[in-house]
Amino acid sequence: MEQKPEQKPAKTAPASQMGAGIAIGIAIGAAIGTAINNLATGIAIGIAIGVALGAGMDQQNKSKTGN
Repeated sequence: MEQKPEQKPAKTAPASQMGAGIAIGIAIGAAIGTAINNLATGIAIGIAIGVALGAGMDQQNKSKTGN
């Protein structure tokens, strides 16, 4: 039985961290919303924080990979 040569995985672009940032932001926003007794506003603030976190993490990954 002939063995096939081992193939290297194709290079892919690094995954975006925006989803993780938004998830973290929503958690932070829910805590803020609970503290100020306005959950909807807190979640909106959290999403904004999450987008900023996600963009920052994406930028950090870009600088590490040199792309």
